[in-house]
Amino acid sequence: MPDELWQRVEPLLPARAPRRNRYPGRLPVDDRAALAGIVFVLNTGIAWRELPHAVASCSGVTCWRRLRDWTEAAVFAAVQALLLDQLRALDRLDLDTAVVDSSHVRALKRAAATGPSPVDRARPGSKHHLITEGTGIPLAVTVTVGNRHDVTQLLPLVNAIPAIGGKPGRARRRPRWLYGDRGYDYDPHRRSVREKGITPRIARRNTAHGSRLGTVCWVVERAFAWLHQYKRLRTRYERRADIHHGLLQLGCVLICHRQLTRSF
Repeated sequence: MPDELWQRVEPLLPARAPRRNRYPGRLPVDDRAALAGIVFVLNTGIAWRELPHAVASCSGVTCWRRLRDWTEAAVFAAVQALLLDQLRALDRLDLDTAVVDSSHVRALKRAAATGPSPVDRARPGSKHHLITEGTGIPLAVTVTVGNRHDVTQLLPLVNAIPAIGGKPGRARRRPRWLYGDRGYDYDPHRRSVREKGITPRIARRNTAHGSRLGTVCWVVERAFAWLHQYKRLRTRYERRADIHHGLLQLGCVLICHRQLTRSF
């Protein structure tokens, strides 16, 4: 766990309940050790029960519980917003442009937000929906069933973009242009995007290729490649959709942090 990342995460963690004066019980596990264990599971894809004690100095069950609590408290979303502010302060973000796309992942267990995947012979799966800024830095991510249409998450992704500060003046919440492939070509959604002051640049269905939108949209594909380098995100193991979404948000946090420290 890098010191720079921990210094940003620690102030945003929820406060623990005060311990009892009499029979206080076992001392709680250090939050930094638990976060190190969560990141290790995210990187390697191992089961929680197989987490080596030497990595986190605690059990995998403890790490899972901290992940659950921090996801419910929206800790990773807050950390990502903080990192985006710092990236904007360094002029590392292109907030005039946003790109959306989705990616299928297989789910090994039938659970919430899983469904028959149309690209995997109707096996259970989930779909990751991602919106990035113009250079491919993740802004927001959602999880749906594997057979959910891409366009259904267009407006939720736009609405999930955090208010990004880092510079004097009003924080940025809306891009100027929104790029997407033919899966997002529906006129009602185009109108809704325009009503938000965003110009949609979405490929038209039933038209010949050659729109050159791929010269912009490739950055979101690269962002998915960055996310799926974390083995726990390539395949969905979690039964709870919120836990899987929390791991996705943590992956976005790590990408933003690496971009901030220029360690790609």
